[in-house]
Amino acid sequence: MSRRNRRRPHGSIPRRRALPGSPPGTLIPDPDAAKTHVRIIAYGPERVLEKEIEDVGETRAVLGRWPVVWVQVTGLGDLPVVTRLGELFGLHRLALEDVVNVHQRPKVEQYKDYCYIVVRAAHDRDGHGSDQISIFLGKDFVLSFQEREHDFFRPVPERIREGKGRSRTAGPDHLAYALIDAAVDCFFPVLERFSEEVESLEDAIITSPSVEGLQRIHELRRGLIALRRTAWPLREAMTTLYREPIPWIRDEERIYLRDCYDHVIQIIDLLENYRDLTSGLMEVYLSSTGNRTNEIMKVLTIISAIFIPMSLIAGIYGMNFPRQVPDLEWRGGFLFALGLMAAVAAGLLIFFRLKGWLGGSAPDRS
Repeated sequence: MSRRNRRRPHGSIPRRRALPGSPPGTLIPDPDAAKTHVRIIAYGPERVLEKEIEDVGETRAVLGRWPVVWVQVTGLGDLPVVTRLGELFGLHRLALEDVVNVHQRPKVEQYKDYCYIVVRAAHDRDGHGSDQISIFLGKDFVLSFQEREHDFFRPVPERIREGKGRSRTAGPDHLAYALIDAAVDCFFPVLERFSEEVESLEDAIITSPSVEGLQRIHELRRGLIALRRTAWPLREAMTTLYREPIPWIRDEERIYLRDCYDHVIQIIDLLENYRDLTSGLMEVYLSSTGNRTNEIMKVLTIISAIFIPMSLIAGIYGMNFPRQVPDLEWRGGFLFALGLMAAVAAGLLIFFRLKGWLGGSAPDRS
């Protein structure tokens, strides 16, 4: 496996693609980034225009002629396309640099003619992680960039086509809210699967603790750390969106953004609960392995306790002192010694059983 494609651990420091000392706004795309696809959805209360575009210049024909224009960019592999979109919408070079470098924390930045929003969408495709979603909100447009195609964005165009709710009558701020809400809600199915895995792992560890179970606990902890690092900055970003005076967000939309903020708080609470659960799993694993070790040691101790008196008897009768040791010349002495050993072993087993050391219950001394 090449070094570039080698999987990095969760929460590791991302690689910088620009050399130290490079000019601000240097755009260097990820060589593994997906191919760029651009799609336009322009709509108003009465009609909808939706099409895939090959030339970015086609967006000029719709800008300013529709109440809302949504330019959806999927994949960041074609840097010229991203650059031309930035020039067309007048995006700052530093904002484009954050779009291309997809390890940004959730944040909100205000510029003169638009607002730049970064959120992250959780997934568990190849371990728990998240993809960056960059959203530019202007007076009559929404420009979104995402690393790859997401299924959770699919309901948003469907609502626009069907005209459900306020999807067509509201402005671009409502569309931005819908995209943010879709990204936030994608945490919940991931956390549900996380909860199911924790419960099944807990049962497996209690019944039969193993090294594989311990490795899985560590993988869950790493995934949990990655999700927590995403959710905590998202809380700050949502607070800024619904509390700060942003010119492109109307007051009626702040109520919906506050609902997104409540969802983020729920996600953080769940993550804190799962952190406690995974810590508890480690304690359960250590307790289970300790109990198994104690059971093994108890069995070995009982076996040793049984064989110690038998070894004593064999040692005494094995000494070559005929005159000092009685019955050494007795023809039935060998069978008598074996019987004595068996009797001692049986007596010890009965004694251990009565004490409750062999699975029985100890007598009540109260």
